[in-house]
Amino acid sequence: MDATAFASAPNPSHAPSSSSSSLSASYSRVLRFSVRDPWRRRRGQRLPLHALRSQRPEPAPASASHHDVVVVGAGIIGLSIARHLLLHTPLSVAVADAAVPCTGATGAGQGYLWMSHRTPGSDTWELAVRSKQLWEELAAEVDGLGGGGARERLGWMRTGSLLVGRTSEEMATLEERTKALSQAGIRAECLSAASLHALEPELYVGHDGGAMFLPEDCQIDAFQAVSLIEKTNGSYSSEGRYMEIYNDPAMSLVRSETTGTVQGVQTSKHILYGRKAIVIASGAWTRTLLRSFLEPNPALDIPVMPRKGHLLVLDKFDKLKLNHGLMELGYVGHQVAKSSGTPLSSESSEDEHGALSISMTATMNTKGNLILGSSREFKGFSREVDMSILKCIWDRAAEFFPTLKNVHLDIDENTEIRIGHRPFMPDGKPVIGSVPDLPNVLIATGHEGSGLALALGTAEMVTDMILGNPGKVDFSPFSIKDRFSVDKIAHI
Repeated sequence: MDATAFASAPNPSHAPSSSSSSLSASYSRVLRFSVRDPWRRRRGQRLPLHALRSQRPEPAPASASHHDVVVVGAGIIGLSIARHLLLHTPLSVAVADAAVPCTGATGAGQGYLWMSHRTPGSDTWELAVRSKQLWEELAAEVDGLGGGGARERLGWMRTGSLLVGRTSEEMATLEERTKALSQAGIRAECLSAASLHALEPELYVGHDGGAMFLPEDCQIDAFQAVSLIEKTNGSYSSEGRYMEIYNDPAMSLVRSETTGTVQGVQTSKHILYGRKAIVIASGAWTRTLLRSFLEPNPALDIPVMPRKGHLLVLDKFDKLKLNHGLMELGYVGHQVAKSSGTPLSSESSEDEHGALSISMTATMNTKGNLILGSSREFKGFSREVDMSILKCIWDRAAEFFPTLKNVHLDIDENTEIRIGHRPFMPDGKPVIGSVPDLPNVLIATGHEGSGLALALGTAEMVTDMILGNPGKVDFSPFSIKDRFSVDKIAHI
């Protein structure tokens, strides 16, 4: 999910990784009431990933390996960073994770690459535009290779997106957003209820409603995209430039006994030395991980929080025809809503204070599966399925698609429930940059629900930071320095 060029001519001698194979197998089978569980270590045993990361196993001989860059985290951000480095630099890369790819937030999303909910001029705008451009270039490169092209290999669909409103007040907001996006160079059109009905006959918004239509917006399938990235990364293994280590949690940083500088990462089984950089891209678990890595320091306590979400996936759903990707206007506010009143001093306090929000989102993927969302709540790292939330998601969708009111939802029948933890930042933007006083340790987290969409631009940015190059996107809005002082956090 990343770069300006697609160079995945896989090395014939490189066998697919076991994780890639298992992902393909798990994705292709029909699922009956399945919950994607990033914490299943073996059948019948589950353990929260943050607990895995903080465990201290019995000391065992650790194998040591040397690399230019070590990436902790094999979600879409970490894997994209590795891919960009491999494609655009001569550097060697190792990726380590306590689980396997697509078992965290990456695999629990809807896969949209939309600009409809972005705000021109915001801190994340340029990063979103650049990332979208890189995705477009990657899809074009994959199409050029044949073999089913981007649709088959990425789940790529240029569906366009509809940001939907149902009141005159919401339509006024949509008209303003349409104007702003058009002035920023994005193709956007504001549609009345009648015009919207022609595009989506089964969508109901009332007489006062309508939508903003962005015909260039796209969506992908995270599992297919990650599989493609893994194959690209793995093709560099035979050159000695790439290593992936899964189901092996990072335990601590390795420091020089003389200078105290960070030299690498100790996992439960390996020591991974990084000559140029260590990148922490562990999503919602980054805060816990840093606390185990570094001495307590309020100025470096990056307040990334797990924001739990449910999605409902109905396999080969033929009772509703959907032509575009949709989200209600309220999603925009819920996405960027600050956690005011939610203490940031302890994760246990965070778990006790968290309001639930549900906004309608609806997409149909290349396999004909209907994906409905979405919920947002602060429940720590809870993996429990809340049936009442699933009912709320279904009922909310039925308000926009009346035909669903006549459909009986059988959770046990060809239904998949996705639960993930978005890495939420109280100020609404990712953290991308070096840790103060540890210039070779970089953080890349806090993308909330936009990890997939922003992955390629983030990968390019991190690569430029490691090389000391000026970025195509301004680094400063995402830096760590002076951003998380106690006073600033108190006012978030």
